[in-house]
Amino acid sequence: MTYQADQALVAGVGGKSPRVHPDAFTAPTSVVIGDVTLAAGASVWYSAVLRADCGPITLGADSNVQDNCTLHVDPGFPVSIGERVSIGHNAVVHGCTVEDDCLIGMGATVLNGAVIGAGSLVAAQALVPQGMVVPPGSLVAGVPAKVKRPLTEEEREGIRLNAAMYTELSAQHRAAHSGDA
Repeated sequence: MTYQADQALVAGVGGKSPRVHPDAFTAPTSVVIGDVTLAAGASVWYSAVLRADCGPITLGADSNVQDNCTLHVDPGFPVSIGERVSIGHNAVVHGCTVEDDCLIGMGATVLNGAVIGAGSLVAAQALVPQGMVVPPGSLVAGVPAKVKRPLTEEEREGIRLNAAMYTELSAQHRAAHSGDA
């Protein structure tokens, strides 16, 4: 296999290869390794790493993993990301579940066995400890993270708009890197 700097590194390991929907976007310098599934409209941005060498990583439709994020698994702790999820720059998502319509803030860390309920927001720099279950529609913040309050409908709409914006941006970046821009 020859790696080219203008392409994502998408490769198998341990007999498992990534499954990338034709409408998904993997930015140059991103790394997608092993048992990874990227659904339609999913996007993996510059210098993000999805390393599924010990279990599966699934990224749902219209979800995005922004620049410099790391998604990794441990045996028995897969990563499952729902639809319309935004994982902010520099976040670490490890062996956990993030349900639909969530935002994981910049620099946040979500650890093994944690479950982020649908429509929730994990604040920037928060540390969601191993095994924490966040109720749907919650704002969680802090180190360690604690549920602060329910999200407002306006905040939940902002999460949906953020995911939609990244889906649109991915089409622009795909075109730019294919010479169609």
